[in-house]
Amino acid sequence: MQKTIFITGASSGLGKLTACHFAANGWNVAATMRSPEKETELTQIKNIAIFKLDVTSPTQVREAVAAAINAFGKIDVVVNNAGVGAYGPLEFAKEETIDWQFNVNVKGPIQVIQAFLPHFRENKSGMFINISSFMGVTTAVPVGSLYNMSKFALEGLTEGLYYELKPLGIELRLVEQGGSSGNNFKDAVIWNENPAVTDYDVITNKVKSLMSHTDPELLDDPQIIVDTIYALATKQIQQFRTLVGASGQGLMAMRNSMPIENYLEKMESFFV
Repeated sequence: MQKTIFITGASSGLGKLTACHFAANGWNVAATMRSPEKETELTQIKNIAIFKLDVTSPTQVREAVAAAINAFGKIDVVVNNAGVGAYGPLEFAKEETIDWQFNVNVKGPIQVIQAFLPHFRENKSGMFINISSFMGVTTAVPVGSLYNMSKFALEGLTEGLYYELKPLGIELRLVEQGGSSGNNFKDAVIWNENPAVTDYDVITNKVKSLMSHTDPELLDDPQIIVDTIYALATKQIQQFRTLVGASGQGLMAMRNSMPIENYLEKMESFFV
């Protein structure tokens, strides 16, 4: 029987690549995005249906989930991929920026999961694949406390859900990706700034430079992340957490090799 995957944030980058990959491998794909009227590529693929979804809108979440289930009858896998980043000194973060970071990266997946649980419970099966980051298991970039917070929260949410969903036949997976080419993450970053205060300028400017001038050779091919998502969805990989990419694996190896105090000092030394 043909399986179906539901993907958030499918308008570009990893979400779009994942949609195309699953469709090419015979899956039905419910691809969701905030502005489906702008999409031209995915509309040409016969086994992809596009649904309007802003994950920060509870109403749109309920409507998109219901429409996808109605269109395909059964959803087998849900990929919570939509994500954003807020960077810059926490002192300058506006309340709306804090809310935006949390609402997209944490509350969004919560609402999607809640909307799908009745469907998964009825089928006594289903899988949630939550797209996290190596910054959900360790810190690596200064002035990224809000983004780190959101990914740490997603990790805790997913791990905590394990206990209540496993008895129901519902599976959970985490993908901790590193930096990859072909996405517009840095272009969508909101920066917390206050030009009147210069105390954070050195460390903030170094992070901005890192994001703007990262050597492409240091970025992972996004296809390896897509391949990991596919392997998890098809149960070729059955790990709860999968750390993808050389950069993330290198950082975790460093983190695990020393006390947290030493790790934090070492990472700080790269930015001061």
